Amino acid sequence: MTKKIFVSLPVKDLKASIAFYKALGFEQNLQFSDDSAACMVWSEAINVMVITHAKWRTFTQLPFPPAGTAGLMLSLALDSRDAVDAMNRAAAAHGGQADVNPADDMGFMYTRDLADPDGHMWAALWMQPVATEQPAQ
Repeated sequence: MTKKIFVSLPVKDLKASIAFYKALGFEQNLQFSDDSAACMVWSEAINVMVITHAKWRTFTQLPFPPAGTAGLMLSLALDSRDAVDAMNRAAAAHGGQADVNPADDMGFMYTRDLADPDGHMWAALWMQPVATEQPAQ
């Protein structure tokens, strides 16, 4: 079996979250979606489960992070700088926030951070292919 990751995120408005992630380029897997959760597919190996707060409570009673805080940031590699910019525009146009941190342009890598409607942070990044092929020093 191929190794996969399913990132689970609690969301206040499931329909808005589905629309947001579709606007970023995710596809919904209806096999693993219902009225309490949706499986949003980024790639063959990466899936994001957006889960209503009520359903989330069946998994844990730990408190939700306070608004305006960040416990982690996930990164999505894209094919170009233009794709990074387009993802940030899509985030802002669909209930999220673009550029939650200043854009970072290191020449070989370009990153812009965004947040979904619930404040979950994502880094959209592009990296020159040659930069990933060189061995670490």
